[in-house]
Amino acid sequence: MFSGLSAFPLTPLTDEMLDEASYSALVASLASAGVDSIGALGSTGSYAYLSRPERARIAELAVDSAQAVPVIIGVGALRTRDVLANVEDAQNAGASGVLLAPLAYQPLSDDEVYRLYAEVAASLSVPLVVYDNPVTTHFAFSDELHGRIAQLPAVASIKIPGVSADLATATARVDRLRALIPERVTIGISGDGSGVTGMLAGCDAWYSVLAGVFPHEFVEIAHAAHRGDAELARARADRFAPLWALFASHGSYRVTAAVAEDLGIVGPGILPRPVRGLDPDGRAAVAAALDAAGLRR
Repeated sequence: MFSGLSAFPLTPLTDEMLDEASYSALVASLASAGVDSIGALGSTGSYAYLSRPERARIAELAVDSAQAVPVIIGVGALRTRDVLANVEDAQNAGASGVLLAPLAYQPLSDDEVYRLYAEVAASLSVPLVVYDNPVTTHFAFSDELHGRIAQLPAVASIKIPGVSADLATATARVDRLRALIPERVTIGISGDGSGVTGMLAGCDAWYSVLAGVFPHEFVEIAHAAHRGDAELARARADRFAPLWALFASHGSYRVTAAVAEDLGIVGPGILPRPVRGLDPDGRAAVAAALDAAGLRR
């Protein structure tokens, strides 16, 4: 479950309400494509903008729609109390694991973050993925803190940010972290543009945003990279370079939503206000990138 390709779907909203039918269909399509796990309520899944009842319902739909594919549910929140409530709902829904990022409004210390994970881990009956995403959480993990948290028995994987495009540099970064964590804990790469390099550098898993829209393509890419077939993995991944360039300028959240809307996978206007989708120029750039990559259906 914590190796191979984990696909992170969008959470489509219509008039600020969950579009249950679209969400269930989206998750089912990922399962049918053969992804190794599904990451519901990740950043692309808008978890930080949703209420507890909304998140509980999404967890239920994800597990019900995923067939036999393991589902990892995001449980992050600003308060530990709310994280624990989300954990309870995820476990009641039948999640195979949970994903936790240390959300912060007030800056958090290393000790506060460790205590968060320790308290959550003590309440878990399923494995935990540590979500290291400083762009959205405003907290930067050190490798030493990762090593400390990874000693908690519930921790099964660490989702790290993107790595250097240079394979030797990326390998050295993964090796530094691996030396500090138990052998049972896997390392997963995020940041789709560096997914192939991360897996070639020794990451066990790819926690992917675009796999939530293009699961068949990313299953092929991830599995090639996982077995060390760099030529095939890079050749297949290069077609997505125009989209990754837009990630850099507009952010993966809005671009992925625009891609899914353009392809008719979800309806228009799926993001939660105050977040707005791309403007007409941005949408035109997405359409051009899809055309350049041969991804328009």
